[in-house]
Amino acid sequence: MSLISRLLGKSDHRDAVRPLWHRVVEIAREKPWYAECGVADTVPGRFDAVTMVMALVILRMERDRDTDDSLINPAAHLTELFVEDMDGQLRQSGVGDLVVGKRMGKLMGVLGGRIGALRDALSQDDAALVPVVERNMTLVEGADPAPLAARVRDLHASLGALSNEDLLAARIAR
Repeated sequence: MSLISRLLGKSDHRDAVRPLWHRVVEIAREKPWYAECGVADTVPGRFDAVTMVMALVILRMERDRDTDDSLINPAAHLTELFVEDMDGQLRQSGVGDLVVGKRMGKLMGVLGGRIGALRDALSQDDAALVPVVERNMTLVEGADPAPLAARVRDLHASLGALSNEDLLAARIAR
């Protein structure tokens, strides 16, 4: 939100999902992703963890899209926070204005691709999920992707068990 908007007292429509965005990042930073599941503790690995958790949350938010209790608008606002954060991270790492837009397009493509791949794989067994996480995550050399697939499936199940209210309030137990 811009300084002028804050001074004029306008609220940010994303404020309602900001706690959820912070919880997405918090979950992606949990040690088991790295220590037990083989995600590389590098910038690309951490980005992959954030986008994986974000994709799972978006998939959960899509669940009730054709009902009066739809979370489609909050999902769009959550995606805006993702974009804002990634844009800031790129700029902080020294990426110039001329390149940020192109990089953001690629990052959004990664998120969209991950959502699509997970949507398909999560409806199947672990034999379908393992190659998806192996292909979409930066892993340490020699890491077995099966524990990561199990953790992704567990988080997916945890998110699926939440009410919309609990999800929006970021009450995601781990």
